[in-house]
Amino acid sequence: MLDTALWISLILFVAAILLNVYRLAVGPSLPDRILALDTMYVNSIGLIVLFCIWLNSKTYFEAALLIAMLGFISTVAVSKYLLRGDIIE
Repeated sequence: MLDTALWISLILFVAAILLNVYRLAVGPSLPDRILALDTMYVNSIGLIVLFCIWLNSKTYFEAALLIAMLGFISTVAVSKYLLRGDIIE
């Protein structure tokens, strides 16, 4: 049962990432593209966690945490750049 749930989750996460890539490429405005990139970070974290569950190991959870931190920092930096025109003030 767990294998079936993992495969279904994997297919749905890959579909979500493909939709994020579409929105990132076609997005009508820059904030839409930033949100697509932020959502792509979240989906990649989900894929890494699914991979850890599939392998039954704990080694890649640190990579998921690192991607989460980098995704948050980059989203804040790009948002500040859009609002102010400068990241560090």
